[in-house]
Amino acid sequence: MSKILIKNGHIWSACDDFVGDILVVDDKIAAIGKNLSENYSADEVIDADGLYVFPGGIDAHTHMELGFMGTQSADDFETGTLAGFHGGTTSIIDFAIQTQGDSLAACLNTWHEKAAKAVGDYAFHCAVTDYNEKTAKEIPELIKNGITSFKTFMAYKGALMIDDRMMMGLLKTVRQHGGLVSVHAENGDIVDAMVEEYKKAGTLSPKYHALAHPPEAEAEAAGRIMDLAHYNDAPIYLVHTSCKEALAKVQQNFLREQRILVETCSQYLLLDDSCYEEPDFQGAKYVMSPPIRKKKDQKALWHALQCGHIDTIATDHCPFNLCGQKDMGKDDFSRIPNGAAGVGHRLELIFSEGVKKERITMNRFVEVMSTNPANIFGMDKKGSLAIGKDADIVLLDPNEKHTISAKTHHHNVDSSIYEGWELTGRVKTVLSRGRVVVRDNKADQIKKGSGLFQKRKAFNFSY
Repeated sequence: MSKILIKNGHIWSACDDFVGDILVVDDKIAAIGKNLSENYSADEVIDADGLYVFPGGIDAHTHMELGFMGTQSADDFETGTLAGFHGGTTSIIDFAIQTQGDSLAACLNTWHEKAAKAVGDYAFHCAVTDYNEKTAKEIPELIKNGITSFKTFMAYKGALMIDDRMMMGLLKTVRQHGGLVSVHAENGDIVDAMVEEYKKAGTLSPKYHALAHPPEAEAEAAGRIMDLAHYNDAPIYLVHTSCKEALAKVQQNFLREQRILVETCSQYLLLDDSCYEEPDFQGAKYVMSPPIRKKKDQKALWHALQCGHIDTIATDHCPFNLCGQKDMGKDDFSRIPNGAAGVGHRLELIFSEGVKKERITMNRFVEVMSTNPANIFGMDKKGSLAIGKDADIVLLDPNEKHTISAKTHHHNVDSSIYEGWELTGRVKTVLSRGRVVVRDNKADQIKKGSGLFQKRKAFNFSY
């Protein structure tokens, strides 16, 4: 039995805060209070005086070791979860993506093999790209085995996209057995038509990727999936919501008492589409779907976050090297692999730009970064500092300044979409299930494969 006592930290939850102590016994939180050293002994004491203490972050949207557009994302489950540790993210939910024609079981076996090297805890959404009678029969068993959320794509026609008839069937089946459907909402036909138009015109630089994914395509698809879900009395989770027009659709549908859960990502809150004008092909770093939007969309997203209309902040972490991967599309934006790194920066970025700049409270920060992802996706051992929960704990210096750079980040990729960003607030020490995995900004004897698969509970329809 090992015991760690965290003393004198400013402890934060989604609803309160106080200065006190946390006792960790083995992998669980055993006690929370003041002056715990008077009643408990410990093998190690961590002085958290002057530090913020809060639950480990959960990034509910990552793509580790993903094969895409003829290449593979640069972070695997080991390097990606390690980068997450350095930034205070102790758990991820990745996407096991079905190959059309394969069973869902075969898909999950592939992803379990990939994830065996993870150092942080992980779960899976199952991305359904081929819904049929056989697929429908697999879904109840997956939900029983802790895969309780299912991703669909309304874009990437011919590869990942499913049609509305398949979507209707999936919504009904997943709802019936206690799962949740999440959706990449972009109208694939609009996007494909715009890509073809720009290519015919010879306009092939990275900025035309953004122009080929207009906000109208996202808003139309968001509205359509909300209608389909409403018809089937099914809750839905909208991933990587990026624009004002899609938010307006969400807010409109709240009026019919529809359960819509909304995710945005760090990049949509912090970057604007001027990034695509960077010279020397640097704009390719920001090629992702949906693309980076305009400043007005940033403003709308922050307002929705403040009002409670956004439930989680994730990253859509899917990095590709600028040299050797992104540059496959040097002469054709449609060949640039979509994605960027973010899992290691999410907490510090949103703390610095959100909490320190008084856009959101610290309680709201904990809610959208940790507590809500755990509650929405049935990770009942995670997401809060409470007795009996996993001891996933972050200690952050709220005043330490530092600068993001590809030269010093922990992602396995050669560039950063946040290059040169100056932040206030730095993760100092991180515990994952009671293990000190980061100590004073440095990884602390982490064993490859020490991350555990998290079997999740069915969706709580009263949430």
